[in-house]
Amino acid sequence: MRTIETDMNQVKRLFDIPYHQLSAFPNKGMFVTKTDGEWIPMSTQSFLQQVNALSRGLVALGVTPGQKVAIVSPNRVEWNLMDIAILQIGGVVVPVYPNISVADYKHIFNDAGIRFGFVGTKELYDKIWGIREQIPSLEALFCFDEVDGLPYYSSIVEQGENISTAQITALKANVRNEDLATIIYTSGTTGNPKGVMLSHNNLISNVLACAYAIPADQHSNVLTFLPACHVYERMLHYLYMYQGSSIHFAESMDTIGDNIREVKPEVFTAVPRLLEKVFDRIMAKGYELRGIKRFLFFWAIRVAEQYDVKGKSAWYKFKLAIARKLIFSKWKEALGGRVRAVASGSAALQPRLAQIFLAAGINVLEGYGLTETSPVISVNCLKRGIRIGTVGPLIEGVKVKLAEDGEILVKGPNVMMGYYNLPDKTAEVIDQQGWFHTGDIGTWVDEQFLKITDRKKEIFKTSGGKYIVPQAMENKFKESRFIEQMMVVGENQKFPGALIVPTKAAIVDWAKTHGVNADVPYGELLCTQEIRGLLQKEVDKYNELYGSWEKIKRFALLEHEFAIETGELTPTLKLKRKIILEKYQSLVDGFYVGEES
Repeated sequence: MRTIETDMNQVKRLFDIPYHQLSAFPNKGMFVTKTDGEWIPMSTQSFLQQVNALSRGLVALGVTPGQKVAIVSPNRVEWNLMDIAILQIGGVVVPVYPNISVADYKHIFNDAGIRFGFVGTKELYDKIWGIREQIPSLEALFCFDEVDGLPYYSSIVEQGENISTAQITALKANVRNEDLATIIYTSGTTGNPKGVMLSHNNLISNVLACAYAIPADQHSNVLTFLPACHVYERMLHYLYMYQGSSIHFAESMDTIGDNIREVKPEVFTAVPRLLEKVFDRIMAKGYELRGIKRFLFFWAIRVAEQYDVKGKSAWYKFKLAIARKLIFSKWKEALGGRVRAVASGSAALQPRLAQIFLAAGINVLEGYGLTETSPVISVNCLKRGIRIGTVGPLIEGVKVKLAEDGEILVKGPNVMMGYYNLPDKTAEVIDQQGWFHTGDIGTWVDEQFLKITDRKKEIFKTSGGKYIVPQAMENKFKESRFIEQMMVVGENQKFPGALIVPTKAAIVDWAKTHGVNADVPYGELLCTQEIRGLLQKEVDKYNELYGSWEKIKRFALLEHEFAIETGELTPTLKLKRKIILEKYQSLVDGFYVGEES
């Protein structure tokens, strides 16, 4: 019987994983990239040949064990090649988001002391090389795209021709399981990013402990499109490699639907915001239907909203079977027809959304973790059970206890080594007994399933001293088909208010069916008395679930979505509350004009 312990004897360092694949189940399509309209595979053997050539080039370049090397690029196979090439010579990979600010690049490169970096595009090269005078350690950047005048990444291969295979073998042998493998800078909503130090052991323990939860093997296609620099997707890349699955790179977020239909993946990963957008597109098509097709579509949605994984009556199961055959089968076809699981993480998923997808036969498996925990702590899965509204049972080897205030404390082999260059910050979150303080508030359901109720730092008090739990409220209100995004405000104020981004397709559809002129500019439509009244009714409906001090008393409707590009969302699509509040401060101030705090 295979156990984590026996697997750890075979795979001790992250770079052991592709060699394990070559030995156990060599794959002709280890990585598959769409180029000029055609999906082009790279075999396990070819991948490792290129990795070793790059490792020799890195040694010739002057990269030594323990040295930090940056990778700044959208997902592509070159990212993974460089990752393994750096790791197996004892280097430390510093993955960086390709869509952060120049100020963050400057901070990260200086904090990590980056000498060499590998970037995906000319735009990224120009952005980072343009501030090289502010990064004293930076000696060279190399580009994955072949662009005239820029150093091409594979040019280092020629430099490494005089480096022997024996040198690389010796360097690999010196890398220990407990050594630092990567520094991942968190995309925090406030302040400078902190560098999370993760060892080979941290990530490998998580890979092996999560293997049971991902229903994929050496015969499976998987699709990747979340940033590989994010620990969640990166850990899954290692897991897919370990299982021997074929990893297909989505071209972009714009083509994700087409790519899913072409690849027909059995597994892909998502963050809740992406699933919300997928659902919004499905609903938008539903609004376009007329007659019996429209009736059946919304009837199926109502059936799905009553779904419970514990099971229902025979009559409910009959209705669900009809809904799946007539409506939800088309949803599954749109996802390629072979999806066994969608792994959701990074933020809280609306229970209603999980309910609807599960009812449709699309297994959305919500998990929980942080960069500091490599990342997975718990996960719903097909083998150990799914409980809607929770983040599932703990993975093997990880312990959790709840502090007196409900904060989730974690201990296990997945807990980080600490924050780079920040011993005081490390001491703040890892206590003397080794418990990592997550900053999340949680509870147990049936003594087995972990449930997240809010972020400790996001909970605030009104002027009356009453606690408000914004994230939980936002997820509840977003169950309304008319509310796309929402941020609860009101710290130190008399009552909470909300900034609401309505769901455009639903608003326009409602206007058309209720005699409201929907042909005016969308911003004007939101200002109409009818639409304002519609949203007031929705707010009133969900307010009924809360105490008098929690009810949303006033709100503003925003025309444009919160987005990464406008600085309102982190790269993992979490709300940057401070920035959003600053941007809409005048609207928020208006909630409390004439109110005594």
